[in-house]
Amino acid sequence: MGTHLVSMQGIRKTFGDVVALDNVDFHLEKGEIHGLLGGNGAGKTTLMNVLYGLYQPDAGKIYIRGQEVRIRSPRDALAHGIGMVHQHFLQVPPFTVVENIVLGTLPKLRATTHLEEEIGKIRALAERFGLEVDPLARVEDLPVGVRQRVEILKVLYRGVDILILDEPTTNLTPQEVDALFQSLRFMVDQGLSVVFITHKIREVMAVCDRVTVLRDGRNVFTVSLKETDEETLVRGMVGEQLDVATSFLFSGRREEARPRSFGPPRVEVEDFAVMGDDGTLAVDGCTFHVRAGEIFGLAGVAGNGQRELAEGLMGLRAVARGRAHVNGIPVQEGATREILNSGVAYIPEDRLEDGFLPRASVAHNLILGYHTRPPYRKGWFLDWRLVFQTAWDLIREYNIRTRGPHDIAANLSGGNIQRLMLARAFAHPMKVLIAHNPTRGLDIPSMEFVYRKLLEQRAQGVAILLISEDLDELLLLSDRLGAMYEGRILGILEHPPFDKYVIGRMMAGIPAETR
Repeated sequence: MGTHLVSMQGIRKTFGDVVALDNVDFHLEKGEIHGLLGGNGAGKTTLMNVLYGLYQPDAGKIYIRGQEVRIRSPRDALAHGIGMVHQHFLQVPPFTVVENIVLGTLPKLRATTHLEEEIGKIRALAERFGLEVDPLARVEDLPVGVRQRVEILKVLYRGVDILILDEPTTNLTPQEVDALFQSLRFMVDQGLSVVFITHKIREVMAVCDRVTVLRDGRNVFTVSLKETDEETLVRGMVGEQLDVATSFLFSGRREEARPRSFGPPRVEVEDFAVMGDDGTLAVDGCTFHVRAGEIFGLAGVAGNGQRELAEGLMGLRAVARGRAHVNGIPVQEGATREILNSGVAYIPEDRLEDGFLPRASVAHNLILGYHTRPPYRKGWFLDWRLVFQTAWDLIREYNIRTRGPHDIAANLSGGNIQRLMLARAFAHPMKVLIAHNPTRGLDIPSMEFVYRKLLEQRAQGVAILLISEDLDELLLLSDRLGAMYEGRILGILEHPPFDKYVIGRMMAGIPAETR
């Protein structure tokens, strides 16, 4: 293809003793969508943050259109025609679309500023690249998919022809994902080149022309999508850790037969309402049940009441209306210990704020919530020999990367904190499990391990409420599946296989008939 549009050669980046990028090469051609694939911690975002000027490499060279360049800041990147859309949008919600897009490009932006010319430019860009959006709409009133278009238009407005998208499908409904992929093809047809950062193999197969796989901060391979398949990409991501089960999980198949019958309800929720942090109802009239031996999946874009629902069911928030019973215990604020002692396990969404003591040891954290009960508690004292023996066993089983049970928990990485949370939940007998985004921050083998654990608990008769923003995960594991929107459950699908577009409509606020 001649000179690469972008060529990154021998890029190395360290953070203290951690090597994030180790002699990485990456080449982007003009007019392609190039997937950058890898698990959590593989170095994908770090590599593109180097290209965008957010990080300075310790070694290596960058060439743009054949010329060596030094990119010291995002301003330099924009000057070279490089724009980046991050996972978390940098927007001013009360501002209009046009105000958000032009912010920082005009000398002064006041309420009296006339933006007719900019509105015309944005409408022309939106039409050219297939990014339908109303320039005069307020960003706070827009769904997530449209807010993402605003971010893309923001960088296109600045004249870039190299677009980096970091995990762009996070929190999008299936319909919004389809619309994004269509827009990306429009962009390439209009002369753009795209780097598509993701950990989802099926997305790469659906939209990319070539893919570069990273693992542990190193190159694995770069290949045309016409010359590869899902299994090859999975093997590239996880190396020798791949097994048959992982292959089944990531191709969307489930070998295990679903049960024909379930036990009695162990979670019963009726017209349940919970207040949010802002004093308004975050959960508004939810009704559902979870039976013994069942995985009830709950989908939804982040921020639609899922966290408040889970915390409400665990007695961590006041009940504003309705009733709920978890394993026979009436739910009310302050009933958390009684709920846990009845045989309920909880994996919270915010692993740093909920159920984690950073200044305590790994061993303390592994028995947190269970430390007042046998077998750890004997009379007035803890059986520390058993505590540390159990901690060592769990560290090995769940591959928690730590120096040992005495290590201070604050030394753990985010993914290892998640493993600790999972180990604590699965290591003790339970009748009900409430799990919120249990695989967030985990690599592929660890995710597959969690899926196995969930299915094992389900086979043992545990009632599982699985709240997740990963729709593929829910479609794979759930026996019934609902979706939350603005604090309400808009419908429950009773029997798999589930139609992801029906779920997507509910996630976008369109009620669906139950079946």
